Amino acid sequence: MSSVAVLTQESFNEHRSGLVAEQAGAEPCSSGEALPTYKDAFPPLPEKASSPDGTQEPANAWTSKIRPLKSSVITQVFHVPLEERKYKDINQFGEGDQAKVCVDIMHKTGAHLELSMAKDQGLSIMVSGKLDAVMKARKEIVSRLQTQASATVAIPKEHHRFVIGKNGEKLQELELKTATKIQIPRPDDPSNHIKISGTKEGLEKAKHEILLISAEQDKRAVERVNIDKVYHPFITGAYNKLVGEMMHETGARINVPPPSVNKTEIVITGEKEQVALAVAMIKKIYEEKQKNATTIAVEVKKSQHKYVIGPKGNTLQEILEKTGVSVEIPPPDSSSETVILRGEPDRLGQALTEVYAKANSYTVSSVVAPSWLHRFIIGKKGQNLAKITQQMPKVHIEFTEGEDRITLEGPTKDMQMVQSQMEAIVTDLISRMDYTEIIVDPKFHRHLIGKGGANINRIKDMHKVSVRIPPDNEKSNLIRIEGDPQGVQEASKELLELASRMENERTKDLIIEQRFHRAIIGQKGEKIKDVRDKFPEVIINFPDPSAKSDIVQLRGPRNEVEKCSKFMAKMVADMVENGFSVSVPIFKQFHKNIIGKGGANIKKIREETNTRIDLPAENSNSEMIVITGKKENCEAARVRILAIQKELANITEMEVSIPSKLHNSLIGSKGRFVRSIMEECGGVHIHFPTEGSGIDTVTIRGPAEEVEKAKKQLLSLAEEKQTKSHTVELKAKPEYHKFLIGKGGGNIRKVRDSTGARIIFPTVDDEDQELITVVGTEDAVREAQKELEELIRSLDNVVEDVMTVETKHHRYFVARRGQVLRDIADEYGGVMVSFPRTGTNSDKVTLKGAKDCVEAAKKRMLEIIEDLDAQVTMECVIPQKFHRSIMGPKGSRIQAITRDHNVQIKFPERLDAAASVQENGEANGEVLVTEEAATPVDPAAHKKCDIIMLSGRKERCEAAVEALKALVPVTTEVEVPFELHRYIIGQKGSGIRKMMDEFEVNIQVPAPELQSDIISITGLANHLDRAKDGLLERVKELTAEQEDRSLRSFKLTITVDPKYHPKIIGRKGAIITNIRTEHDVNIQFPDKNDENQDQITITGYEHKATAAKDAIQAIVDELEEMISEDITLDARVHARIIGARGKGIRRIMDEFKVDLRFPVPGAADPNQVSVTGRPELVDEAIDHLLNLEEEYMADVIENESKMTYMKPPGDRSASSMDDGGRDRGPSKGFVVREAPWQTGTEKAPDMSSSEDFPSFGAPVAATAKASPWGPKRF
Repeated sequence: MSSVAVLTQESFNEHRSGLVAEQAGAEPCSSGEALPTYKDAFPPLPEKASSPDGTQEPANAWTSKIRPLKSSVITQVFHVPLEERKYKDINQFGEGDQAKVCVDIMHKTGAHLELSMAKDQGLSIMVSGKLDAVMKARKEIVSRLQTQASATVAIPKEHHRFVIGKNGEKLQELELKTATKIQIPRPDDPSNHIKISGTKEGLEKAKHEILLISAEQDKRAVERVNIDKVYHPFITGAYNKLVGEMMHETGARINVPPPSVNKTEIVITGEKEQVALAVAMIKKIYEEKQKNATTIAVEVKKSQHKYVIGPKGNTLQEILEKTGVSVEIPPPDSSSETVILRGEPDRLGQALTEVYAKANSYTVSSVVAPSWLHRFIIGKKGQNLAKITQQMPKVHIEFTEGEDRITLEGPTKDMQMVQSQMEAIVTDLISRMDYTEIIVDPKFHRHLIGKGGANINRIKDMHKVSVRIPPDNEKSNLIRIEGDPQGVQEASKELLELASRMENERTKDLIIEQRFHRAIIGQKGEKIKDVRDKFPEVIINFPDPSAKSDIVQLRGPRNEVEKCSKFMAKMVADMVENGFSVSVPIFKQFHKNIIGKGGANIKKIREETNTRIDLPAENSNSEMIVITGKKENCEAARVRILAIQKELANITEMEVSIPSKLHNSLIGSKGRFVRSIMEECGGVHIHFPTEGSGIDTVTIRGPAEEVEKAKKQLLSLAEEKQTKSHTVELKAKPEYHKFLIGKGGGNIRKVRDSTGARIIFPTVDDEDQELITVVGTEDAVREAQKELEELIRSLDNVVEDVMTVETKHHRYFVARRGQVLRDIADEYGGVMVSFPRTGTNSDKVTLKGAKDCVEAAKKRMLEIIEDLDAQVTMECVIPQKFHRSIMGPKGSRIQAITRDHNVQIKFPERLDAAASVQENGEANGEVLVTEEAATPVDPAAHKKCDIIMLSGRKERCEAAVEALKALVPVTTEVEVPFELHRYIIGQKGSGIRKMMDEFEVNIQVPAPELQSDIISITGLANHLDRAKDGLLERVKELTAEQEDRSLRSFKLTITVDPKYHPKIIGRKGAIITNIRTEHDVNIQFPDKNDENQDQITITGYEHKATAAKDAIQAIVDELEEMISEDITLDARVHARIIGARGKGIRRIMDEFKVDLRFPVPGAADPNQVSVTGRPELVDEAIDHLLNLEEEYMADVIENESKMTYMKPPGDRSASSMDDGGRDRGPSKGFVVREAPWQTGTEKAPDMSSSEDFPSFGAPVAATAKASPWGPKRF
């Protein structure tokens, strides 16, 4: 009984090659004698140890093949002698550069290094790691730890390439092996010297290796022999056996050019003796064949040549092997049918018989079958054809797309049967199958298919039909339905209904920058939900954020999609418009005024200008206020914010040129120098350009007087820096600093003026609050230092003094928690002023502090007392309705008058008694400017609520009264035509707001129903003239614009046949856009629903509209002269004429100035092409097209003829054929005898058993049972 193990043929090529030829060639027999045993086929693995009796186990297939495993990690030791060490002067081993080099080598190569010092002070280095890593580490050690020497070796220039090797591999290997650096001269360098650098030992090794390579090349030779191409087959022999034998016998390499290369030269390389022997053998064969061989020429049909050649030329090799005759076939591009046989005369007859047999062994025929039936004939995954090809494997059946026939090719004896079977299948399918084609716009195809093919699969399953929807790249509108006639009809109807429903749908792609997507969607999708609720029938798809796409897709009914598109475009436009941003620098101290009480000011500006205004945090040093919104709104908000600052302080900006190399020294350490200038000059802002920019311009911004002062100081300091600059530091108690500086910087200015030095006091942020820095020339600094030290010494001398102050004035000094006394102490070096307790009736006041400070404080107090004694009270009558306007925002105007004139101002109570009394300009609540005009006041009718009380020196009170009266608003009227009022107001009042902010007035426009031309302007007297001039200038501009609009509204109509409209518009609107741009006109074509489809309207200036009309008429005249002709061009050349992406057809149209129209897919006449243009140009274009057709058709016919010879062979694999081409039938697998599962009670192993097939690393229970697979070793 035999047993069969089914295994793949390829797995046992080795075993099959071991069988004798008779066994391999014969059919497998049933007797066990011819089968290999199990042990022969699957020899057991060798045992670990020898047998107990000391005898060695007999060798088997495993022991002879398996090599012992080696570790991939190796260890090598390198020795560096003392005299060759680079680093000899190391105090302690393992330290210094040597250790760093070793660590670097380990990181770079991945090898492990261990260093040790020998008794002779030589260095031993043990290197462990992969072989490649060790070799690299060795090279690094030699180059970095060992002293280097160099040498040169001279070898012939032509041998250099053998030293380099392929891709430089030999050179790299040599450098690693010898641990040297080898430099080979470039090919264009005539030198033949190779330079080697490395250790002495490495130099000798490298020299030796290079000389060996050169010596080896000296022994080699190259010989070229010219042999006629027709005799090459006799030299190579069948299947290159003869040339292989010659190479084996001589040891030389013989290179014979392949049949496809038209070269006669045979190249022999090797050692000289080997080459000479090979050349002699080749010439002998050549001379013999040249002498004895004869030829005969026979005619064989061109279509049969491929059968004579055979797959990969195997048939020609087979004939050469059998008969010794070479068969020469003409090349495929030749029209010749002559086949030449060359060889011994007595063999030519046999070879001729073989040639005709091979030529006639195959025939070609065809079966008529509609192309749409081809896939049904093939069947699912080729099932139908498989039945035929299994019976007749040598027959090749070919289906060509678009052709109504099937080509059969194969052995003559099998062809008749296959053809009859194919005809029967075609007849059966035609009788029970039908098809139809429907036209559906390609944009609806994917909707017909549905998500994951859901729609189309449902239709296919329901109606039992096949539906072919063309892929997107075909851009075809034909959908083909095939199957049962009734199913085809129903499926066609359903698909057309679906398409008609979709025709009313539209998909539109909106280009919206991705940065706006989140804003459109809104938080948690709230905004996009509102849009979807507004347009419920429209599907809005946003791209994935990671896709970085700007395309938003809308899909739904046409009208709704258009509305939604416009709505979203408007949203985006608003976002773009509102995205403008501007930064405004505002002094930090004015930020609170910009904000207003409870944020009133900033809120008002935001609401009125419709902008977003962001102020920096309180603890931030930034002064920038950022305004975001529409550009004109941002500008309006900026003007208003700057106006507030301007109102509070006279701000100006100036640029000073100072060499950039001095900037750092002017700024000083942590900005001390520049900060001292800014503080000294009333808080001006000094901006230096970025370091390294090379810009010399320094910007100073602040009050005009202070800016000028800062400029002088900067230039003076810069001049000092350019000359010799000297610096000295002094120490003084912080409380002395203000006294040293003096009121308004008077004291320090005296020191500076007298000495010329600059004195810098510390700021609040400085760590050392006592440090005073003096900068200037050496003499100036020494003088200033002397004066300051004297002042400081005098301040350290504390004294106590007493002065008399009448008790009636005590309250002034101690009011508001002693604010006046605190100011005096800060200003005069910390002088302590003590007033007697209330109720003691004492007028003695004590002053304690530095002598100079006490004297200065005493003097200041006497000045205050003198002012108090000279005070008067004065009345100023201004109607109460103007009081709020006079006070200004948060009482700022009154505070300014109080501060400037040093007076007290008290406003009366309001009539409604709800408002609190306002003193010194401090108002509670929001202050609004009234819009009413001032009216004359009757002196006899003064009301208490109109009287403002002022207290102070008489001359100061009088000046303050004048200042108050100057703040009373007045009104003037301007006549402006009523029709211009709306343009003056502007969109949402922006125009009039801008004028009001610019001129600081209130402008009142009458209500529309009044139809009045009078506009009232109310404001301060000095602002009115400027505002009036500005308004009249605006009126003048609007009048000019109105006249221009009237001129631009001229309309002109031209009548043009609608068929010419596309030509006038041009490709992508190019022509009409050019006319519009050139003549600056608007050109309107009629809509689809207009009655007058031939009317084109032109709007613009009259002369420009007339010029545009002439331009259109010129195009129409030219089009009317054109003719159109149809010609017949073979459809197979259309693609070639059109060219890639239409380049070819565009070139023809541009060259001949004509229009070409090719037929659409499915047209009645697919060969008809229309040519339109001027008569003479049309004729030239037609001639050109016909010439192209003739040229391209030659290529088409040639390609088609080639394709007939290039059809792939049948699907039948070569593995099922024997060497003679016979079918071996189904494989019986690999059969063995005496298998373990056959003997005794053993069974075949269970593949599901973990015992028979354990997993790696899994524990296995011990068992005494012997396994059929041999002893277990795990």
